[in-house]
Amino acid sequence: MNSEKIGRIIWHDLFSSDLQRSLDFYRRVAGWRYENEHATDFAWGGGEKDFILALLDGEAGAGCTQTPEAFPNSWIAYVEVADVDASCAQAQELGGTILREPFEVPGVGRNALLRDPAGALIGLALSRHDYPAPTRQFGPEIYLSGRSAFPAGFYLELFDWELSAASARTDGECRIVGPSSTDIGRLLNAGGQDTQAMWLPSVRVDDAHRAALEAKVQGAQLLEGRSSNEWESNPVFLRDPGGASLCLVDS
Repeated sequence: MNSEKIGRIIWHDLFSSDLQRSLDFYRRVAGWRYENEHATDFAWGGGEKDFILALLDGEAGAGCTQTPEAFPNSWIAYVEVADVDASCAQAQELGGTILREPFEVPGVGRNALLRDPAGALIGLALSRHDYPAPTRQFGPEIYLSGRSAFPAGFYLELFDWELSAASARTDGECRIVGPSSTDIGRLLNAGGQDTQAMWLPSVRVDDAHRAALEAKVQGAQLLEGRSSNEWESNPVFLRDPGGASLCLVDS
């Protein structure tokens, strides 16, 4: 474990029910390429299976797999913790729900998957390697609040994440910062009482609006976004062809 990674988002997984279409989509929109990694005891289903790594400029920052049973097509962000089992127990005490109990990822580490008190999916990870947290494929994460307020106490206790008072705006948007003032993400009000809270990855591209046009050609649904003076450029919100939500941001 690299202690400098604790409290940072260090990996993403994409769950897709049409994996090949998803791979083609991100290759065309974000310029990703892929490598197969053979697992003798696959973390999402057991047995021998190939796990697909997504890379940009030689750096792997995400994995892509067939959607496991009982999960939606979605992106999952994983946060590095010192002890996955202890963090799971703490998450439950703080009002979270464990969706998958801690499990081993052979050769990588130990993970778990949960929902925060507002219902947003988030993963826990303990790395058993010294690779630094990848930075090329993803920018700061986005938290879309819906019918529930952002569970600030949950994230403060679990990951030492805080809302930055200095960046707060009258519409409720503000930065989420982690240990050593690490830029974790942005809190946005999704609007509408029927909206489920969720974390969205910010996928880096050369030109977000040009990439959005290609995304639409490839079957994505563009969503109404939120502009932000805090960002170098405004993100473009969309659902990929499989229904996983994300946003595109300029590199």
